[in-house]
Amino acid sequence: MKITKKIVLEEKDMPTQWYNIVADMSVKPQPMLHPQTRQPLTMADLTPLFSEESARQELSTERFIDIPDQVRDLYRIWRPTPLVRASGLEKALDTPAKIYFKNESISPVGSHKLNSAIPQAYYCHEQGIRHMTTETGAGQWGSALSIACRHFGLDLTVFMVNSSYEQKPYRKSVMRTYGANVIPSPSPVTKVGRELRERFPNTAGSLGMAISEAIEIAQQQPDTRYGIGSTMSHVCLHQTIIGEEARKQLEIAGDWPDIVIGCFGGGSNFSGIAFPFMRDTLCEGKKIRFIAAEPEACPKLTQGKFEYDFGDTEGLTPLIPMYTLGHDFEPAAIHAGGLRYHGAGAVVSQLMKDGTMEAVDINQLDSFKAGILFSQVEGIIPAPESTHAIYATIQEALRCKEEGKEKTILFCLSGHGLIDMASYDRYFAGELNK
Repeated sequence: MKITKKIVLEEKDMPTQWYNIVADMSVKPQPMLHPQTRQPLTMADLTPLFSEESARQELSTERFIDIPDQVRDLYRIWRPTPLVRASGLEKALDTPAKIYFKNESISPVGSHKLNSAIPQAYYCHEQGIRHMTTETGAGQWGSALSIACRHFGLDLTVFMVNSSYEQKPYRKSVMRTYGANVIPSPSPVTKVGRELRERFPNTAGSLGMAISEAIEIAQQQPDTRYGIGSTMSHVCLHQTIIGEEARKQLEIAGDWPDIVIGCFGGGSNFSGIAFPFMRDTLCEGKKIRFIAAEPEACPKLTQGKFEYDFGDTEGLTPLIPMYTLGHDFEPAAIHAGGLRYHGAGAVVSQLMKDGTMEAVDINQLDSFKAGILFSQVEGIIPAPESTHAIYATIQEALRCKEEGKEKTILFCLSGHGLIDMASYDRYFAGELNK
């Protein structure tokens, strides 16, 4: 392990606004449609499900949106996060590339998810909402929303994908420690859960199933709203604080990225690191490659179709224009549970369709191998989701070596893997498949 250089912003330099990329897109995303009427969604359609402010942000074309003071006060617990020059990884690869990573693993819950959990809980609190429901894959989002709800005095019910509920016991322990009610999905608690269990008795579960259950509860119980950890535009908006900080930090370093990489499930951390730099591509024509690293087991960007599809298994969500494998797709029970989602968000899908970004799919064994190398040379054990971004970064750095070109690569380390060691144990035991 080599000593690395951190570029740290002062607290006063933390961004005061989130960036809404829709304002700068020449081709706007197609509208989401009401699941029954098939008409474009309105505020009135969204507010029974989300807080009023989250719904407003979902439909907004405003370029910058102010971060509330109370949200920024909580962000200050761990933000700004450091930008790190991965000199250990550079040396191990013997590459001329300069590699930087934005370390989102230092948040209290160990991932980037808190960036959106706090504002979503805050907006519900300000509206007088008392209860929230949500889904979670690997448990990172559920953990984040659990502590955010606890801070604002909200009750939270989390439907956790069954495979991750079994694979990651300490994720559910974290959520319960913060006061959340955690239920493996599909469950006997909801009508849709009971139907899914009957139709698929041996299912490992999926994010689509868990979303259906969470939405059912939110729609049926008064004083309750649904919180979502990825895919939707307002979530991607909140995550742009990652890239906005990274821009300032790279300016301090006197550098600028040629390539920006993030792992990809529904699009939250990829959007967070990439969208603020896409502003330069969309508005000034700067040449930057943006690479989404998704799992081979759930390759919606590389092998899915661009079409209207539901965001959940049972068709309770709006119809979203997205790259999708089909809302009834059930991926293999890989350990990167946060990436096991059948579709991409509307904004990311339009950017993919327009060629602003690209995608690669990576098998589970290759991702773990990359994560172990990163652990050994940088000292941070990454979450299984983040290992996909690391693998893609390594491939680009090796390409620089083959071509003899010095390029600057930036990736988002979306979370640490210290609660995922059972997954690493299975890798070392040879028990994981591709």
